[in-house]
Amino acid sequence: KPGQFTAMIGYEWTSVPGGNNLHRNVLFRDNKDKADQLMPFTAWQSEDPEDLWRWMDNYEQKTGGRVLAIPHNGNLSQGRMFALTDFEGKSLTENYAKRRARWEPLQEVMQTKGNSETHPWLSPNDEFADYGVAGWDYGNLTMEGEPESAEMQPYMYLRGGLMQGLAQEHKLGTNPFKFGMIGGTDIHNSLTAIEEDNFFGKHVSQEPGPQRWEHVSKQGFGETRYTWHYTAAGYAAVWATANTREALWDAMQRKEVYATSGNRPTVRFFGGWEFMEGDTDTRYIAKTGYAKGVPMGADLPAMSADAIAPTFLVAAMKDPVGGNLDRIQIIKGWLDADGVTHEKVYDVAWGDADTRQLGKDGKLPPVGDTVNVANASWTNTTGDPDLASVWTDPDFKTT
Repeated sequence: KPGQFTAMIGYEWTSVPGGNNLHRNVLFRDNKDKADQLMPFTAWQSEDPEDLWRWMDNYEQKTGGRVLAIPHNGNLSQGRMFALTDFEGKSLTENYAKRRARWEPLQEVMQTKGNSETHPWLSPNDEFADYGVAGWDYGNLTMEGEPESAEMQPYMYLRGGLMQGLAQEHKLGTNPFKFGMIGGTDIHNSLTAIEEDNFFGKHVSQEPGPQRWEHVSKQGFGETRYTWHYTAAGYAAVWATANTREALWDAMQRKEVYATSGNRPTVRFFGGWEFMEGDTDTRYIAKTGYAKGVPMGADLPAMSADAIAPTFLVAAMKDPVGGNLDRIQIIKGWLDADGVTHEKVYDVAWGDADTRQLGKDGKLPPVGDTVNVANASWTNTTGDPDLASVWTDPDFKTT
C-alpha cells in the first residue's frame, strides 16, 4: 500500500566460509515482474562476495532494475568482513574497491547477535564501547576458528572498517568501506516482536517460557549460546521522501539512514561549512540542514574559501515511550600523514546541561540512574527529551 505500508523484495545470501560470517541481505528496488526474472544467487553456488556482485550486475543489466547488498554483523567474521585481501587472499585492487562501494552502500551494525560497531579493545577511550559485546566476542559463528583477538578487530568491527577504508582510499584511490549503518533483527521465527519488553527470541525454541533464561541454543553455536546472550535486535531508520519501495531503496542507496539498538529515537545529522550556533533555534532543523549542507551518508562539498573547519548540525529526539536522552556524541576517525588511523570521541550535546559540565579530564559525568531494581520501575527524571547542537571539529587539519 504505497504511502502507508511497504514490503521490500529480498533474500539472504548466507556465505559462512570456515564459520566466518559473510552473510549479505540482497534488497531489490523493483516489483515482482523484474525480481522474478532471475533465480536468486546462493552461497551454494559460491561463497565469494565478488561472485554475488557479478550476479547483481547481471540482474541489473538483464532487467533494468536496481539491487544492493547489506553485509550482516561483522563481529562474527573473524576479521574477514573488512580484510585487506579478497576471498582468494589476494591484495585488494582499485577495481575491487569500486565494485564493493557500488554494490554495498550499507552495513548492519546491530542485531540479535550483538553489536558490531566497536569493542573495548578497539576503542579503549570510549566508555560505551562494551555495549552488546558480552558473550559475542568469540570470533565467528561456529567457533571453528581462532578466538577473537585485538589483531582481528580492526577488520571485523565497523569503526575499524571505516578507518581501514580511509587507508585503502589513500592507497587505491577508492574507498571500499564507505558505508552507512543500519540495524536489523536476524530473527528466525517470522515475528516482529523484538522490543526488550516483548522479545520472542531469535528462534522458535527460544519463545517465552519458564525456563527461557536457561535455554541453550544448539543452532550452530555448540552449547554456549544462552538465550540471555541475545539482544532484542536493532532497527533501521531511513529518511525517505515517501513510504514507497522506490523511495526507501533510494534513501538506502544514498546512505541517508541510521541504526538503533531497539528503541526509536528521531535523529538528524548534517554536514557543511556554514552551520552556526543559531541554526538549532528552530523546529525546522532539517530544512536548515538541507539548505546549508548535506545529510547523513553524503559527501561534503568542496571547502569554501573562508571556511576553517567543517561544521555539523545534529539533533535527536527521544523515543516517545522511552527514556530521555543522555548525550549526543560524534566519533571521528582519521588517517594521519604517516598513514596511521586514529579515533576520538566528542561529547557535543547532553541532557541536564545546567548541572552537568565536562570535567577537567574532558569527561562528562554520568546522567544518573533512576531504575528501581526491586520493583522493576524507573522514572524519566534525568536527561532531556531532545538535544541539538552545531559542532565544529576543534582538531581539524586540511593536510
